[in-house]
Amino acid sequence: MAEKCHMCLLGLILFCSLLTGTIEVDDTHEFCSSGGSVRLPCNNALSDCTSTVWTYSRHSKTAELIALGKKKTDTERHERLSLGSDCSLNITKVTKDDYGSYSCQQYVNGQHYGSDARVYLHFLHVSVSPSSSQIRNGSSVTLFCQLYHDQVSCDTLVRADGVQLIWENQAGVSLQTDSRYQISPPGNCYSTLTTTLLDEDHNTEWRCLVTQINQVKTSATYIVRYSDPADSTSETVDFMTDGSLFRVFAAPTVILLQSLCTRAGRKNSHHPKEIEMSTVLQ
Repeated sequence: MAEKCHMCLLGLILFCSLLTGTIEVDDTHEFCSSGGSVRLPCNNALSDCTSTVWTYSRHSKTAELIALGKKKTDTERHERLSLGSDCSLNITKVTKDDYGSYSCQQYVNGQHYGSDARVYLHFLHVSVSPSSSQIRNGSSVTLFCQLYHDQVSCDTLVRADGVQLIWENQAGVSLQTDSRYQISPPGNCYSTLTTTLLDEDHNTEWRCLVTQINQVKTSATYIVRYSDPADSTSETVDFMTDGSLFRVFAAPTVILLQSLCTRAGRKNSHHPKEIEMSTVLQ
């Protein structure tokens, strides 16, 4: 009898919670990188998405994306948004501008109903120094991997949610303990990888991964491509010798020598003679 009363009491509490809209909904963390797609779940959805409102906020600025099941068209990202049959928010061609806090809300008869389902979207990005045009065999390169987040601290992500940034190569082999790479200590939302490039690194792919409790959530990739020296911009130097003006076009592998004959005292106009000579630099 006591057990039946206990079950009835639990049912009554749940029923009252539904009526008063006080059911708590856990926050969700989603991770993405540039160009990908992401689904943001609406964990408080009712049977009909016509009651669903999605809002986005970052740095204390808020925008409404979905209003009672209909997509707003006055936002820059509206073409990349869609509402799923389960009221989830789908974002395609993700950019850095998309990270932030999203909230799925329910409105019944014009009244805010229940607790909001909040989704934190974190964005992973990899950059390189020096610039890609300066990368070549033998040079030192540093990759910067950063997890952008808002309204939740990095300490919370790392310590409470088990988020880590790790590096691996294109074969999926971890670089964390490889002595060739200097990798910053774990425990932050920012990681660097520094190494000296070798000839075989051309077209090599390095990845920065976000893991949460040892499960990969997303990754950002950098592909090493050595710049073609022949594409470098030539510089010109003019000098005079034996009454002629010489112009040298200096490129990394070839010198083009152009002789512009401008002998003093010549009255008749002639097209300048051009001499082109290729010399491989030693």
